[in-house]
Amino acid sequence: MEKQDPTISYLLEQELVDEETLGEVLAKEKQTGQSLLSILKTENLLDSDQMTRVIAVTNGIEFINLSPDMIDSMTAHLMSYEMVDRYNVIPIKKEGNRLLVAMDSPLNLSVRDQIEMKTGYKVVPVAATVTAIRQAIHYHFNVKDVTRQTIVSMRFKQDSSQGPQDDDKLLESRLIKAERGSIKAAETPITRLVSSILNGAVDARASDIHIEPQGSDMRVRYRVDGILHDAISVPASAQPEVVSHIKIMADMDISEHRIPQDGHLTLRHDSREYDLRISTLPAVGGEKIVIRVLDKYALKWSLDNIVPCPDDNKKLRELIGNPYGMILLTGPTGSGKTTTLYAVLQLLNTPERNIVTVEDPVEYRLEGITQMQVKPAAGVTFASALRSIVRQDPDIILVGEIRDQETAEIAVSAALTGHLVLCTLHTNDAAGAISRLINLGVAPFLVASALLGAVAQRLMRTSCSMCKRAYQPSEKELKLAFGDSVPEGKTRFCRGTGCNNCRDTGYHGRKAVYEILNISSQIRRMIVDGSSDGEIKEQGVKEGMKTLSKTAIDEVLGGTTTLEELMRVVDVRTE
Repeated sequence: MEKQDPTISYLLEQELVDEETLGEVLAKEKQTGQSLLSILKTENLLDSDQMTRVIAVTNGIEFINLSPDMIDSMTAHLMSYEMVDRYNVIPIKKEGNRLLVAMDSPLNLSVRDQIEMKTGYKVVPVAATVTAIRQAIHYHFNVKDVTRQTIVSMRFKQDSSQGPQDDDKLLESRLIKAERGSIKAAETPITRLVSSILNGAVDARASDIHIEPQGSDMRVRYRVDGILHDAISVPASAQPEVVSHIKIMADMDISEHRIPQDGHLTLRHDSREYDLRISTLPAVGGEKIVIRVLDKYALKWSLDNIVPCPDDNKKLRELIGNPYGMILLTGPTGSGKTTTLYAVLQLLNTPERNIVTVEDPVEYRLEGITQMQVKPAAGVTFASALRSIVRQDPDIILVGEIRDQETAEIAVSAALTGHLVLCTLHTNDAAGAISRLINLGVAPFLVASALLGAVAQRLMRTSCSMCKRAYQPSEKELKLAFGDSVPEGKTRFCRGTGCNNCRDTGYHGRKAVYEILNISSQIRRMIVDGSSDGEIKEQGVKEGMKTLSKTAIDEVLGGTTTLEELMRVVDVRTE
């Protein structure tokens, strides 16, 4: 085998591929005429970071382990945020008339030429991984810095002689021109301001953006891992243009300020598309905007990823393996119920099944599944939609939420007539879903006959893997976690100390915890006899059910999350 080639030598020295695989790749290279690196990439034999290293080493380009503190901040800002974000590059330092630039594609001559034209310096490329460059960009071009620079460049002129209606017409005309016709639309301060807010939310992994009037300024907050964090404050004088700009982007009525509006737009960032759901609400001081950020590429849910605990995964699979009956998923708003249900539907979505959903709203489109949107103004409620669905020969029905007696009765009836029905309810625990159905007016014997199981769910923030450290808990913490049955010996908990990866919160990402109540023959009898939630829960525990509290404590002991997060998410007083 030819080893004089520097690429081949590097691949073998670093053990990126074995000799047998490399032999197959070289044979394919001769057969197809494709380059060695192209085959390695298309066959997924190397990831993007490994490809960057190979390209750098074999082309005589320096590869560096880039970190934010290696970069001179003034030098980094020789390029605009839009440019470094688009090409995933960042200037590191100046050396005379030369500019060292970190690139994940250092052989891209077109990008290098554009950087030289923009900065006036001769570009010297150095290679770095995609992840390292992204982290450096986020550090040196965070949303606060970008927005602060934008605000400085903005000049808001207010003419007291113009009436509100004239202001709206002038503003609408100016923004529509910027959105639809002007070549320089992307360079306008208001466009840069809105763009930095939206892109900053995606970079922060935010699920929601809150833009709200607060007296002398406009506050922007991001919801990250279920918690709202302050992002930036914008002068109140900018609020009308920010709101109007977002409305035009979302095809909403710019002149209507008195009633709530809904709209949506698509944002492209880091070569990914995000669906943004816009909601406006008239408030004192102006309109508040909340934007839900949905990743279009997050559709390939796997039940194994959503429910990683083997025991819970097995129990849930056994429940959904039934040909008919009702499964209730409970939990507060934002506890991940929809994500779990979509993962279940992805598993059940086979060509021989007809699956129909009725949701409010339809958050993600699922291929091969018929989805209905609730529209009360048009007379399409959960109950009316469900009546129509049962005449569509469905095998599986998903009801976004049971809110009233009529919906509950139709859902139970469908479960008793050969359909698998998945529903959500707002209750504190799994056993509470049973009494909730009965309180809605469904007869206990019908609930007992139709119900297969009830699943309570919560989302807990997970400790940041980069800064997580073990510590010895105090007696107070041990008592909170274990009550009077504190285990003997040393018990160690973990918590994040705060770093760039978790934005100094100590948490990065979330994990679902479950309480799965299987409706056994004994529990069916208890439902018919009118037993309380507590009695049903106690029986479930005897039959092997793990409560939310017990599951969450196991996550704390396993170092996945913290005791503080357990106390925030689970009410241990009810256990």
